[in-house]
Amino acid sequence: MNQTETGLNPMQMEAVEYTEGPLLILAGAGSGKTRVLTHRIASLIRDKGVNPWNIMAITFTNKAAGEMRERVDKIVGYGSERIWVSTFHSSCVRILRRDIDRIGFDKDFTIYDTDDSKRVVRDILKELNLDEKAFQPRSVLSVIGSAKDRYESPADFAAKHQNENDWKMNRIAKVYEKYAQKLRAANALDFDDLIMKTVELFDKCPEVLDSYQERFRYLMVDEYQDANMAQFRFISAL
Repeated sequence: MNQTETGLNPMQMEAVEYTEGPLLILAGAGSGKTRVLTHRIASLIRDKGVNPWNIMAITFTNKAAGEMRERVDKIVGYGSERIWVSTFHSSCVRILRRDIDRIGFDKDFTIYDTDDSKRVVRDILKELNLDEKAFQPRSVLSVIGSAKDRYESPADFAAKHQNENDWKMNRIAKVYEKYAQKLRAANALDFDDLIMKTVELFDKCPEVLDSYQERFRYLMVDEYQDANMAQFRFISAL
């Protein structure tokens, strides 16, 4: 793969051809980062002889994942269907469907949408005699979601706020604890759990992590700057 063939500039070509060891591509919007990533995947397969099975590419939207796969297919002409190209959440669902039973859930777990989660929170607010006007379910779920993005369990979140005079955050800690209990009892995860539970699976079951580390020899993340702590831990583990 050469510069004339790809239309990439020298710095972009350098990023495409540097394949061993960590690499961060830092550039402004619209400067071709995703294009470089696509050509890098194609170069690994066509020029370096890497098995597509050993490549994982993470994007932030399903649309971007589909477009990336199509671009690689056009360049290489084969193998793109064997590359693991997906969003963080889609990747985690695939992993959890295979091994979540190792951390206490059944593999046929349900994924709750926002309405499902609000319904659970409303029930908890009634149980705790908390006013829904003061603790709006959407706002409570936003706080819980932010905690999960930081990879904070209910116990972590409670410990973080136990010495504060913020009565509201103390109550939300109670809600978070009961929310987690109710989801587990229902064999359900919410959207934010998908990444958090995958990291938990990797932490508690190193043999599962080993199998994915063995498979994914080349791991690339588009829009890496938007990753939160849970996503960072997921990538770092792999």
